[in-house]
Amino acid sequence: MRIESKRLDLHNKFILDYKAEVKSLLDHFDYNPYQENVFEQRMQELKERKYQREELANTLLLLNKRWNGDEATYANIERLKDPNSVVVIGGQQAGILTGPLYTINKIISIIALAKEQEKALGVPVLPVFWIAGEDHDFPEVNHLYLPEDTELKKYRIDDEYGEKTSVSHRELNKEQALKWLQSTFRSLKETAVTKSLFEKLQSMLEQAENYVDFFASFIHDIFRDTGLILVDSGNRAVRQLESPYFAEIIRKQPEISEKVYHSLQSMRTKGYHVSVDASQSDAHLFVEVDGERILLQKDGDNWVGKNEECSFSSDELLNIAEQAPERLSNNVVTRPLMQEKLFPTLAFFAGPSEAAYWSILKGAFQSVSVKMPPVLPRISLTLVEDRVKKLLTKYSIAIDSALHHGVQTEKQNWLSAQMERPIEELANQWKDSIIKGHQPLKLITEDLTTDVTQYADKNLQLILQHVDQLTNRLTKEHANKYQMQLTEFDYIQMHLKPGGGLQERIWNIVYFLNVYGYNWVNYINKYEFDWKEQHYLVYL
Repeated sequence: MRIESKRLDLHNKFILDYKAEVKSLLDHFDYNPYQENVFEQRMQELKERKYQREELANTLLLLNKRWNGDEATYANIERLKDPNSVVVIGGQQAGILTGPLYTINKIISIIALAKEQEKALGVPVLPVFWIAGEDHDFPEVNHLYLPEDTELKKYRIDDEYGEKTSVSHRELNKEQALKWLQSTFRSLKETAVTKSLFEKLQSMLEQAENYVDFFASFIHDIFRDTGLILVDSGNRAVRQLESPYFAEIIRKQPEISEKVYHSLQSMRTKGYHVSVDASQSDAHLFVEVDGERILLQKDGDNWVGKNEECSFSSDELLNIAEQAPERLSNNVVTRPLMQEKLFPTLAFFAGPSEAAYWSILKGAFQSVSVKMPPVLPRISLTLVEDRVKKLLTKYSIAIDSALHHGVQTEKQNWLSAQMERPIEELANQWKDSIIKGHQPLKLITEDLTTDVTQYADKNLQLILQHVDQLTNRLTKEHANKYQMQLTEFDYIQMHLKPGGGLQERIWNIVYFLNVYGYNWVNYINKYEFDWKEQHYLVYL
């Protein structure tokens, strides 16, 4: 195996300026994560704060035992009780079979920085992954893609719950889920790993109560012996710990909403895209009503459902925070605040869009009397199989070009080069000569009726259409002659630039585990990353 950094032609102004340490952008954050000694500075700030360490550790131990964590995880949970310990944290939704590879890449980032900073700071630095079980966007997590020839096929699982039911509350239909798992594995190539991998996942499925359980058990299996700690933001016991923080957010809502709104306007004025809409009337909280998660807005002194599904006074909402905090949950604005209150956070890892919306949260953190942690964009990885590497060499394609633009242009150029003269060029020359030859006849019609002129025009168009039909037929037959080679170009495209985007946005880890086992993940977990690099290639 080999890992190398690779610069990408990013069109993301935020990420480019952030890594370039542009001051006007970094003013939206409390820390420059690339500044020397930034983590020592953060440690000093964390020493001034108190956390529910004992209660949090006890809750985390119960959760991670439920998900079949290992001794390294349990030991790290115990170390959380140490008042000097801190965490590196990041999160994602509970995608089926872990979802796209960017979730895996985020966890790799968390583990790597935690290991690096524990050595540098001389204190326990624990890797924590926050599972967004409170999220109800099931269509975003209920599927994965696996390769079928030169295309990626979508495998989706459905359930009977309403669209506003959180993922943590969606119980698994074991029979339906097993059929889905069997259908996905039928699409995989049979290897020495396939049988044991399937049986392992089947066992996890049988033990899981909901999608978060299934996700968490698989994550623990993939990252065994790393000490990774998992937490489900939608878990009832976690909600009990969050009760006083919900109350604080409710009381500070006007200040939070106002500061977020003005910060968003500032970012947009500076030319940055933030994929969050925020107004001063947004409450930035959800409440559960009849099993559905309702987004709240502020209407005077009342808290109302966005579509007027419910209404609460501030006192009523504060009572829910105290008596039934499991009914409350956060949106993208208040989730970071809750995370900060629960965990002594040394650093937070974000995806590109996520890092951008954190830029509007500095004032929100100030409203609850804390600083936001250093925010680092997670690493981006592309896994390169040996066959892909050989095909790139065969067709003299630079991997940089394939990553940036795909290989469709190279594919067409290669096909055209297999003829002495390209079909399209010959066809265009022929059409030019037809138009010239047809012109004398068209001139004669000028002394005749309008109908005859129109007939001549139509006649020319029909002749040219016949040329196009012949050209298309010849092009198709020519492509069929070289179908094997064209398929190889499509294979490269599917692996390195699927759907015109990065591999990590679509591919799932199951394909790679089935072919290569788990050792490559262990190898990556020992690599020391440069956090300013944009992208890494992993040659399997």
